[in-house]
Amino acid sequence: MMTKGRLEAFSDGVLAIIITIMVLELRPPAGEGWEALRPLWPKGLAYLISFVYIGIYWSNHHHLFQTVRRVRGGVLWANLHLLFWLSLFPFVSAWAGETHFAAEPMTLYGVVTLMSAVAYTVLVRVIIRTDAGNHLLSDAVGSDVKGNVSLASYVGVIGLPFLGAWGVWAAGALLVGVALMWLVPDRRIERVLEREDTARPR
Repeated sequence: MMTKGRLEAFSDGVLAIIITIMVLELRPPAGEGWEALRPLWPKGLAYLISFVYIGIYWSNHHHLFQTVRRVRGGVLWANLHLLFWLSLFPFVSAWAGETHFAAEPMTLYGVVTLMSAVAYTVLVRVIIRTDAGNHLLSDAVGSDVKGNVSLASYVGVIGLPFLGAWGVWAAGALLVGVALMWLVPDRRIERVLEREDTARPR
């Protein structure tokens, strides 16, 4: 058995590096006026969306490990699997911005978002199965309707760009919609932790 502190610290560091790499892709314009910024809007928008997604994963990852009592080897590898997919966000974000959200980059962006969501789901399941002491997470997740809706939306992001320009915009709308859905605070884990604190003998 090992403590979870090192895993959380490592994950926080990786996510911070991912955000740093993304912002370094935003090169300053050659001109001086505000007009010089106009060609950069696709890169800026791609960065904003990706930043929000990384922030959502960081926030949920933090809440997730508040319920964890024990960490074993399988959890470490599942966590690395998640970080692998998240580390691809700078690449797909830069490609989508450079090409003004062309179909192929948007499809690949959808693949990365889908696989990141799958990896997060796998991490949750591995944590639950690793030890009975992690039962709080199982209680909090339940049927995970929100997660399943997200997975279905990412599948749409992968397929819609093949339908032409309107499909690309629809895929972008799905990405924004899922992000907005997760920006609403998810109180499931907090409620379980509060219930546990209340039930604990003083």
